[in-house]
Amino acid sequence: MRIIVQIFLLIAVVLISLVLMRGGTNARHMAVRRIILVLFGLLAAVSIFFPDILTLIARFLGVGRGTDLVLYALIVCVLLFISTTYQRFRQSETTLTKLSRRIALDETERPWEAVQAHNDGQGQEQRGL
Repeated sequence: MRIIVQIFLLIAVVLISLVLMRGGTNARHMAVRRIILVLFGLLAAVSIFFPDILTLIARFLGVGRGTDLVLYALIVCVLLFISTTYQRFRQSETTLTKLSRRIALDETERPWEAVQAHNDGQGQEQRGL
C-alpha cells in the first residue's frame, strides 16, 4: 500500500511541476523558475520514497519531525507566493492606470478640431448641402 501512495504522490509532484513550468515573463526569469522547480521535484521525489531522510534533515536543522519541516517550508512558499502575486498585481495596476490615462487623452476632443469641424459644418450649410 505504501508504494501506491508514493507513486501517486510522485506523479502529482511531476504534474504540478510541469504545469508550473509553463508561462513566464522573460528568459532569465523562466530559467531560474525552472531550475527551482526541478530541484523541488527532485527533493519531493526523494522525500516521498525516503521519508526518513527528511526527518534526518529536520533534526539536523533543529526541527523535530520531517512533517514539521515540510509545514515550515510550505509557510515560506505561501508567503513568497503572496509577495510575488502582490508585486505583479501592483505592476498590472500601474500599467492599467497608465493605459487608461493614455486612452482618455487620445479620445478627448481637441478644441482646435472642434472649431474646424464646426466651421466645416457651417460652410456645408451655406452651400445647401
